Amino acid sequence: MKKLISVTLLTSIVIWNVACSKKQEAPEEAKAFMLSDTMMSRITLDTVKTETVRNELTLVGKVVPDENKVIKIFPLVGGNVEDVSVELGDNVVKGQKLATIRSGEVADFERQMIQAQSDLLIAQKNLSSTEDLYESKLVPERDAITARQMVDKAQAELNRVKEIFSIYGIGKSTNYTIKSPISGFIINKNVNRGMQLRSDNSESLFTVGQIADVWVLANVNESDIPRVQLGMAADVKTISFPDQIFKGKVDKIYNVLDPETKTMKIRIQLQNVGFKLKPEMHATVYLNFEESNQMQAIPSQAVIFDRSKNWVMVFHGRSKIETRAVEVYRSLANRTYISSGLKDGDVIISKNQLLVYDALND
Repeated sequence: MKKLISVTLLTSIVIWNVACSKKQEAPEEAKAFMLSDTMMSRITLDTVKTETVRNELTLVGKVVPDENKVIKIFPLVGGNVEDVSVELGDNVVKGQKLATIRSGEVADFERQMIQAQSDLLIAQKNLSSTEDLYESKLVPERDAITARQMVDKAQAELNRVKEIFSIYGIGKSTNYTIKSPISGFIINKNVNRGMQLRSDNSESLFTVGQIADVWVLANVNESDIPRVQLGMAADVKTISFPDQIFKGKVDKIYNVLDPETKTMKIRIQLQNVGFKLKPEMHATVYLNFEESNQMQAIPSQAVIFDRSKNWVMVFHGRSKIETRAVEVYRSLANRTYISSGLKDGDVIISKNQLLVYDALND
């Protein structure tokens, strides 16, 4: 009987210990890390692969309009500016009125037109009557020839005045209308209503430029000149659109140095979709070129710098994520090359990895 009681008591103690052990293990299992569905949708995974190492040259530049598509408009006549129809930055179409000038010179051209038309009419009537007299043998042939020359001279003068009207765009009024020669944007304006203008004014009134395509002029230091070549791919960033990269290429190298800055200019041509790039914008240019060696490459944003080391989050599964130290060989704007710590085929977290890092390492 005593043995039975002892066995029963021992069994109860064992069962109680097992129950306590399970209760202690339950919280530990609850603490096991696992990415939720929400977190999985927020992260981005990338596979490590070997690539040719690229280097990057960072240059400072500015946006300018394509000089081949920029026209400066000068006043062809003097006078008083009666109206200005556009402002700086306006989009205009070819032939659109920009300003109106009331000009005495235009009035004089109108007088010359009337005079030339009258002289031609008189010369034609004189030629007609002279030819009639010549056929009747009442005047010599010399008079008929002279009459024809007078008609030719009057016709030439009328053609000259008409050509002036065509060049200046003069109508039937004494006002001179300045029109846009191309479609584009007003990128410079030096005229206001009421301004007095001289016909020999050396300053342009308007500058109209097409900015569907723009240039970026960047400065290259002397030490970097050997690295720059025609056709190099260029990434351009601006302060206004810091998250957007504008793609272009080097299409001209100015093979002279600025005497003041001792730098050489290069030109990058860009398509200006949506007219986001404005003339005189500050621009940062990144030129990429390849080196001879190869290394494992990952997105630059995947690297975490903490405790004086570089780390990446290696993804094995939703419940198995490794924090691994790596050695960075070179870090560019979008790509980082790893000299040790990773191998081809490793899967890493390249977006929102800092949240995972904090959850595992805090």
